[in-house]
Amino acid sequence: GFLIPYLIMLIAEGMPLLYLELAVGQRMRQGSIGAWKIISPYLCGVGVASVVVSFFLSMYYNVINAWAFWYLFHSFQDPLPWATCPLNSNRTGYEEECEKTSSTQYFWYRQTLNISPSLEASGSVQWEQALCLTLAWLVVYLCILRGTASTGKLEQLSNPKTWISAATQIFFSLGLGFGSLIAFASYNEPSNNCQRHAIIVSLINSTTSIFASIVTFSIYGFKATFNYESCINKVILLLLNAFDLEEGSLTADNLSEMKDYLMATYPQEYAQLAPQIKNCSLEAELDTAVQGTGLAFIVYSEAIKNMEVPQLYSVLYFFMLLMLGIGSMLGNTAAILTPLSDSRVIASRFPKEVISGVVCFMNCIIGLIFTTEAGNYWFDIFNDYAATLSLLLIVLVETIAVCYIYGIRRFEKDLYTMIGHKPNWYWKIMWAFVSPLLIISLFIFYLTDYILTGTLQYQAWDATQGQLVTKDYPGYALAVIGLLVASSTMCIPLGALVTFVRKRLKRE
Repeated sequence: GFLIPYLIMLIAEGMPLLYLELAVGQRMRQGSIGAWKIISPYLCGVGVASVVVSFFLSMYYNVINAWAFWYLFHSFQDPLPWATCPLNSNRTGYEEECEKTSSTQYFWYRQTLNISPSLEASGSVQWEQALCLTLAWLVVYLCILRGTASTGKLEQLSNPKTWISAATQIFFSLGLGFGSLIAFASYNEPSNNCQRHAIIVSLINSTTSIFASIVTFSIYGFKATFNYESCINKVILLLLNAFDLEEGSLTADNLSEMKDYLMATYPQEYAQLAPQIKNCSLEAELDTAVQGTGLAFIVYSEAIKNMEVPQLYSVLYFFMLLMLGIGSMLGNTAAILTPLSDSRVIASRFPKEVISGVVCFMNCIIGLIFTTEAGNYWFDIFNDYAATLSLLLIVLVETIAVCYIYGIRRFEKDLYTMIGHKPNWYWKIMWAFVSPLLIISLFIFYLTDYILTGTLQYQAWDATQGQLVTKDYPGYALAVIGLLVASSTMCIPLGALVTFVRKRLKRE
C-alpha cells in the first residue's frame, strides 16, 4: 500500500526535482538564497525559507545522533542493558513498568528518555543526554571544518496520508527543498554531469530504503509473533493455576474453546479473573507498529538482543546509524552555512570557523529542549510540522520559478552548456506539468486532512500501563506548531514583498 505511491513519487517527484536542484546549484554557483535571487530577485524568500527549514531540522535532528551515541556506549556491556528488565529496589522482582511493557521499550522510554507522562510536565534536562548532544554537535563541527569543497494494504492507495507520507519520505531522503543539494552542487565543476548523478543517487537511495524496509518488516513480524506467543503462554499459565487444570490440557490451539468452557462452568470465578486475561491477537500486534525514532531504537534493539554476540551487532548497527545521522547533519548545516558564507557582509567580517561555530553552538543550546523529560514530545512536534508543509511549498515554487519565470528553454540551454545535451521529454514534462500538479494535489490533501482531523493529538507514554496513550496538544503547543509552519512558508511572500517595496522606493 505504501510502496506503489513511493515508486510513483520517486519517478514523478524525486528524480526530476533532484536533477533540477543539482542543475540550479551547479549553474548559479551559489547557495540557496543566492541561486534563487539570480533567477529572480523576487524569489529571495525561497532560499530564506529553505535555510529556516534546515535550521529547524538541525535543531532537533542531531538529538537522534545523541541517542545513537547513548546506545553505542551501552553496547559494550554484557549482557546488553535492554536485554532484560532491571530488578526493583527491593530486588524481589522486576521493575513494574518494565514488566508491563518490554525490556527494549523500558530502556528507551525510561532509561534513555526518562519520559514524562505528558507535554505539560516538562521536567528537567537529562544531563547524560545533554552530554551526548554536545558530543554530537562537536563531531559535526569538526567535520564541517574539513570543508565541503574537499569532501499496509492496497486500500491505503485511496488514503491521502499514504501519498503525503510517500512524498515526505522522498523529500527527506533525497534532501529536496532544504537547500543542501543546491549548496553542495554549487561546488561542482561546471561540466559535471548532474543528470547522471540525479538518476544514480535516486536509484541507490530508494534501493537502500526498500532493502531497509524488508529488514524492518521482518523484525516487525518477529516481534509481533514473539509478543503474541508470550501473551498466549501467560494466559495459559494463568488459567492452569486459577482452575487447577492438568499440565498440557490447555494449549494455544484449544485456548478459545477452553475459555468458553471455563466461562460456562465457573462463571463467578471466571468473571473475577477476566480483567487479568489478555485478549491476545497477532493482527493487533502487527497493527501496533513502532514509528519514527522508536523504529531505530526499539525495534532494531529488540532484534539485536536475540542475535549471537549481540554486542558486536549492536556496535555495528549504532555506529552505522551515527554515520547516517552525521552525514545528514552535514547536509543540513551546509544548507545554512553556504548562504551565510555567500553573504559579503558576514563573510568579510567573520572567518568560516567562527560562522560554523556560532551556528553549531546556537543549535546545541536550543537542542537542550529535546533532552528534557518532555523533550521527545517536542521532538515529535518539530519532526511532524517543521518541514512537511514548508517543503511542499518550497519545491512547488522552485519548479514554477525554473519553468515559467527563468524559462524552460533557457534552462535547457544552460543544461546543454553544462552536460553537452538537452534534457529529454521525460524531464521537461515532469518539471513543467506533472510535478507541480502533483505537489498542488498533495498540498490540498495535507490541508484537508489537517482540517478534518480537528484537534491535533500526540502519543504520550503512560508508565502505569506500559504503553502509549493518545492526548490532545495543549494550546501553547498548537501555537508553536502554527509558528513553525508560518515562519518558513511566509518567507516566500514576504521576500517578494520586500523586494517589490525596495524597487518601488528606488524608483521614487
